[in-house]
Amino acid sequence: MTAAPQPAHVLYIEDDPGLGRLVRRALEARGYSVDLATDGASGLDRILLGGIDVVALDHHMPGHTGLDILPRIRSLPDAPPVIYVTGSEDSRVAVAALKAGAVDYVWKDVQGHFRDLLVEAVGTALHQERLRREKEEADLAVREARDRAELLLIEVNHRVANSLAIVAAMARMQTSAVTDPAAREALQEMQARIAAIAGIHRSLYTSDDVRVVNVATYLGKLVEELAEAMKESGREYPIRLAAEHLQVPTDKAVSVGVIVTELVTNAYKYAYPAEAIGEIRVRIEAEGENGAQLVVEDDGVGWVEEDAPKGTGLGTRIIKAMAANLRSAVHFEPTHPGTRATLAFQFQDLKT
Repeated sequence: MTAAPQPAHVLYIEDDPGLGRLVRRALEARGYSVDLATDGASGLDRILLGGIDVVALDHHMPGHTGLDILPRIRSLPDAPPVIYVTGSEDSRVAVAALKAGAVDYVWKDVQGHFRDLLVEAVGTALHQERLRREKEEADLAVREARDRAELLLIEVNHRVANSLAIVAAMARMQTSAVTDPAAREALQEMQARIAAIAGIHRSLYTSDDVRVVNVATYLGKLVEELAEAMKESGREYPIRLAAEHLQVPTDKAVSVGVIVTELVTNAYKYAYPAEAIGEIRVRIEAEGENGAQLVVEDDGVGWVEEDAPKGTGLGTRIIKAMAANLRSAVHFEPTHPGTRATLAFQFQDLKT
């Protein structure tokens, strides 16, 4: 059997015991449980014992006023709402009480009508306090749900990154078992593409905000992996990275990473003749208020958009698809000695 709910507990701080008893009678008639305190100090002591749902605080008391006690009540942990009761007709007293944290005030008239007003004010204060607590509980539940979702997302990204690393390792093993040069090259390129996507997921499970990726950190790790992979295939051209620390939305960072992978891989394969010395440069920087520009360039034999794709053309199609995800396109500068590919895109579109 469900227990009956306990009545709300009201503390009335009033130095006039007779008036206090009249107020208690009026409140108890409406179903409230009432404690009385004859001064601020004893009222504070009673609040500290717990169980008080609302406080009615009188203004005039010997040696001090309710305005001296009100801030001390409001500073208590989980302080109950306070209704200020004043016999002063000076509106500045009521305004000062509200500014100090009172939820309402009642003017104490000599006829005693204030008791009915105080009963109504107590009911309103309890209702507002209940709404406030329900909102706090709802906000807490939302925050906890969000935190749980973020933890789950971090775990998902961790597992995806590990799974992609396994796939890349299997592709590497397959590469070592293949003798056909074209097949080996295709598998190596696939490893680089997998690494570009895996790098995003590694960045996400170490990030404070899974919506965005620090593009400088991400590209730094990606370039290291590309250089190591190309070194294993017998090509050793240094990659120089200059990247601003831009917070790029995750989906856009994936597209940027794949484009960098394709352009750097193409430079390794086609920019320099055998035994030639050269480097590959990657740069990303803010452009305007809401965008960025990516540049990948070398000092090799050069290539422009009008040239036929080298190899299967798959890399070119991937670049165009990823650029389309960014609502942009990669352009090659024909006047640059070697090859320079540029991509401008917008990225600051998160709602904050």
